[in-house]
Amino acid sequence: MEGISETPDGHVRVVGDERSLTFEPRRVVLDDGTAVAHESQGGEMSSVWAADLGGGVFVEVAHLGDGPVGGELVMTVTRLGGDGGARRHVAFGELWAADLPAVVPPSWPVAVDLALGLLDGDVQVLGTSRDGVPLTKDDLEDLHQRLLGALHG
Repeated sequence: MEGISETPDGHVRVVGDERSLTFEPRRVVLDDGTAVAHESQGGEMSSVWAADLGGGVFVEVAHLGDGPVGGELVMTVTRLGGDGGARRHVAFGELWAADLPAVVPPSWPVAVDLALGLLDGDVQVLGTSRDGVPLTKDDLEDLHQRLLGALHG
């Protein structure tokens, strides 16, 4: 998608006509230096933050629950098309993990379950698997099952 790019370190850059931002696993940094983070990571956001980047590019960042560290964010980017349609992309940051740690926080599968709800319709998942293949909804559903298995055997 024009105006959105992924970096090797897992960050996502989103560029609109008026503003741009960089999404990191636990914070968002706007081009003017403003940083948005969950309150558990020293920020002021408790659940959701949204911005219009101009040119029909809208971003919504949400804290759906803690993952492996805490304060992980999920970002949805919506770009309106000239035909009246919209294209959505979702970045899961560190809610996604190819490998599970020894201890799985009980909030993590709940957050992934909520994040799966963002994948209805025609949505592209941002990020790559351990093998460098683009993530899919199936990958996230598999993660959810592995997290539940780690918690409940």
